This record gives sequence, C-alpha cells and structure tokens, in this order.
Amino acid sequence: MSEKAKSYKFKAEVNQLLDILVHSLYTNKEIFLRELVSNASDALDKVRFELTSGADVADKDLDLEINIKLDKDKKLISISDTGIGMTRDEIIKNIGTIAQSGSAEFLKQLAKDAEKKDVSNIIGKFGVGFYSVFMVAEEVVIKTKSYLKDEPPVEWRSSGMGSFQISELAEKLKRGTTIEVHLKEDAIEFTDKYRIESAIKNHSNFISFPIKVDKDKVNTVAAIWREPKSSIKKKDYEEFYKFMTYDQEPPMDTIHVSIDAPVQFNSIMFIPKRPFDLYGISREDIGLDLYVKSVLIQHKNSDLIPEYLGFLKGMVDSPDIPLNISRETLQENRVVMKISQTLVKQVLSHLEKKAKKEDEYNEFWKAHGRIFKLGYSDYVNQEKFSELLRFDSTAHAEADKLTSLAAYVERAKEDQKEIYYMSGASRDALLSDPHLEIFKRKGLEVLLLLDPVDEFLMTGLGKYKTEYAFTSVEQADLSKLDKVEDVEKADSKVEEMSEGETAVFKKLMEKIKDILGDRVTEVRESKRLRDSASCLVNPDGDMTSQMHKMMQFMNKDVSIPKKIFEINKDHALTRNLLKIYKNNPKDPFIDTTIEQLYESALLLEGYLNDPHKLVNRIQDILLKSSEWHPGKK
Repeated sequence: MSEKAKSYKFKAEVNQLLDILVHSLYTNKEIFLRELVSNASDALDKVRFELTSGADVADKDLDLEINIKLDKDKKLISISDTGIGMTRDEIIKNIGTIAQSGSAEFLKQLAKDAEKKDVSNIIGKFGVGFYSVFMVAEEVVIKTKSYLKDEPPVEWRSSGMGSFQISELAEKLKRGTTIEVHLKEDAIEFTDKYRIESAIKNHSNFISFPIKVDKDKVNTVAAIWREPKSSIKKKDYEEFYKFMTYDQEPPMDTIHVSIDAPVQFNSIMFIPKRPFDLYGISREDIGLDLYVKSVLIQHKNSDLIPEYLGFLKGMVDSPDIPLNISRETLQENRVVMKISQTLVKQVLSHLEKKAKKEDEYNEFWKAHGRIFKLGYSDYVNQEKFSELLRFDSTAHAEADKLTSLAAYVERAKEDQKEIYYMSGASRDALLSDPHLEIFKRKGLEVLLLLDPVDEFLMTGLGKYKTEYAFTSVEQADLSKLDKVEDVEKADSKVEEMSEGETAVFKKLMEKIKDILGDRVTEVRESKRLRDSASCLVNPDGDMTSQMHKMMQFMNKDVSIPKKIFEINKDHALTRNLLKIYKNNPKDPFIDTTIEQLYESALLLEGYLNDPHKLVNRIQDILLKSSEWHPGKK
C-alpha cells in the first residue's frame, strides 16, 4: 500500500521531448534499454563510491548488479538495480526536468534528428535518456529506495502524457531502483528474452556490473580494454576479437592503446587476416565502435579512423565524449578529432615496426595494401605513409616479391631523380608492353602498378622525399634516358640506314600518316622501341593511358583517343616495308600492314572496341602467306 499519490506537471521542455519521442517513428527503439541500463550502471557506480568511502549506506550487503525480468502475459519489463536509489526530491528533480543547461538548443537538435527517424545518438544523459522509454511504454512505474537509511521508498508513475504522480510506499524496499515498463502493443517483442539479450550485447555488454535477464547473466565477455595490458593474454584478445567481428579466425595483429592526455581513451584495434574488399563495401562499413564509459554509442564510427585504415576492426572508449552528443556534432567534436589523430599515429607506428619483418609485412600488404593506398590524401602523415607502401617491380623476377620506395631509390642510377612506374591490368601485360623496352635496355627499374587506385596514389603523392618525382614511363623525358648507358646491347645484325634509306623512311612515315589520317596526331620515329615495330604514345602533357581509361569509364566515354604513332626504324618489319615502299609506294600490302600495326597497338592499349577487322585481316594475311609457303605442293 502507498500514501495518496500527488500529481505534478512535466516541465514544458519535457512535454516537448515526450511529444517528439511518442509521436515519431524510430528505426532503433531498443535504444530505450541502453539508456535504462546505463542509468542503472551510473546508480551502481555512485553507491560503490559511497561504500568505498565509508558512508553509512542502507543494505550494505546487497550484490551490485542489474536484473531484468520479463512477463509476456502482462506485457511487462522490469529493470532493477541495487544502486544509490532516489529520494522524493531527487526523483522530481531528475525525472521532471531535463537535467542540462541549454534545453532549447538540445530540443532543437533532437527535433532535427527526429526528422531522420533516428535519435539513438542524441538521447543519452540521465534525465534525458530515460524519456526514450516512452517510445515503447504505455505506462512507466519507478519504485526506488535511497541509500540514505532514513529516506522512505518512493513510487513514480506516468503515462508520458504531460504529468506524473509521486507517492511514498508503505511497503519495505531494499536499496536501489526498479523501473516497470508496461509495453505498447507494437513493442511486445521486448518481452522476448532473446530480443533483450541481443540488445544488451549490442549496446551494454561491457557494463562493469553483472546484467541478468531472468536470472541468466548476459554480459559474459569482459571489457578487457579497462585492464592493464600486462594482465591480458593472447587468448583474451582473440576471444574479444571473435565477439566483436564474428570472425572465427584469430586476427593478424592487435593494437592496444591507452591514452591519458590530452584526451583520455582506451582502444583495442585488430588487423584481420581476411583480405579487405575495397570495392565490395561502402564507407558506412568502415569504422570503430564508439563507447562512452563502456556503453556503445555508435557502431562503426567512421570519424575515428580515416578510410585508408578501414581494414581495422575494434573499439574506442572515452569518458571525455558527452553521451548526449548528436551525429552531426560528433563529426565536428574536437575530442573525437584528437582521438582519431592519436589512433592514426599509433597504427602507423605499429606498421613501421611490422615492416622490419619482410615476410610478416608482405602478408599484411597482400591482405590490406589496396585500401591502405588511399592514404595518399593524408598529408599530415604522408612521410610515414610513403615509407609503408609496397610495389611489384621489374627489379624482381618473382611476382610475389615486393619493394619499398626506399629500396627503389637505393637501386636507382646515379643522378636519377625519377621513380618510374607503369599501370596495367596484369604483371605479364606490363612486362610485354612496348613502352617498357627502353627501360629494360637502360637497366632502369620500373614499378608495376596493377590496381586502379595506383594512378591516384602516384598523382596524389607527386614526389617521394621531396626530390624523387613519380614519373609514368609514358611521360618520361627520353632525352634524359639517352644519357643513361645501355646495359643490353642492340642486335648487331641491324645495319644503320643509309642517307638514301633515311629519306625514303621519312616518306614512308608521311604515307603512314595519310593511311591513318586524323586517327593519330602524328607519326614519328621511335626512340623508345627495340623489340616492337610500333606503339602509340600520348601527346606531351596528357594523362597516362590508365588514368584516361578510368576517366572514360566514369564518363561512359567509349571514344578512341588520338595519339602519336611511333615507328621503330630498326625493326625487321619496318625494313621490309621500306623495301616494298621503295619498289611500289602504292602497294596495298603497306595499307594492310599499317592498319594491322595500328589496331594491334590499340589492342595493347586497351582501346580496340571491335576486334573483328583485326581478326579478319590476320586470317587474310595467313591465307596469303600459306599460298606461297615452300611446303605447299
């Protein structure tokens, strides 16, 4: 039995808050449970402080825990704690008024978030988060007994319709608070034990007090980030990793960070063994779970780590972030920015140490190198980032062998200030590319780039150590290469052209330009080719072929770009054409051969949209050559 209840009106701002909560739809109604459990945890923290400070506390022998009972028939959830409890005055103060300054601004932000149908990131402070219960409740009853022995137990009751009633209870109550949530018809799911356990594991698993649902403890995985690193074993990290990621394979690495200043936070990050699919996920899939005092505030917060470290899995817990912060404010919050800056430095330092063991680092690179390359836009950490890059290279015969930029520079020629690279679909395709021939001849190393992101990487970095310019083989200054001595000697069987042959060759190039017309910008003698008869070259100042193809793909452009057509005057096919042209400048074989060479070059460049003419021409040439073959009878 209780004394006669006395009614009170909610403050105006509380009525406005309740109206937003009760009459709007939200995608995450389970957030009410997070808030009630967080409040219970706060109450337990407060009574534990009183107990340890020697205060005269009622019911000193009670276990500090949170108990949740479910009754499907009565559509009832009861959340009880053995915490500090409340007096009559405290419950009026805490539940009747929004317990913060700037209420108008708070409600303005809440209304804005309500339009997006998600308030999970703004409700969260005691006296504010509590009201989220009215998203699911027809009526709420609070029974509470203060830790102060002489204070009587109190009952608070409300349907969230503008007023509440308070009365003193005649019945005996133990210290703490019980919140009875009488559920709306559309919230009956929350009387299902599995549903409640799932919500607790999602949001409140790392509360430091036991949480029991119908007497079964739910939060069984420890918040190991609160423990000293020296006391945590490898198996503890692995268990925590599997709980967070559902990955049954242990992580490749664990990075445990504990920082006290300028911002206090703890973080445990994992590098998974499983390769990161850069093109199979969205930006929303990247981030670390954000906890405030062990309560999950945001799953996969993408502001805590930059995109290029998106392979990381893990969490951050900081008491310095306010619980009632909105998503927009969170993105601009200085505390979050400082945490992010510290985490990036910690991760890069870890990778620097890992890079000293080549085999281990290569394993990391093969799994996560593709997304890591996106760090070219992190200008603050660009120096460290550059040292951690790895590339396939012509310096190694094996495809699995990788090189760093520092190693490339060590092997560079004297006075070489360029780091040469080329992009393509595969290693084999690049190694057979005509543009590479002069670099092979000069013994110049070339980085082989196989990912679309590589072009943006090279453009974004521009230079290595401010003095070594990244230069595509297509854009290399051939006059500089002329000064580099050949390491592979030219075929001695090729004779130098006579003065007369040189004059005929110039006329042949004019003939080739007439044949190809405006499909090419120019026909010229090649200085780069040795093994190939011809190739296509970008005009000076143009972007690389690979970058151009990416731009065309994004713009849905299928046109064939106009390029320079280069002819190798020392190739056997060119010398034969020279003889044919000298004998008969109008010989149709010249036209056929040039068309074939041009379309073959387009094919190598990846621009030949329709190969039918090329194939038919090859068959025609084969047929004619078979007619005069000596083996034919």
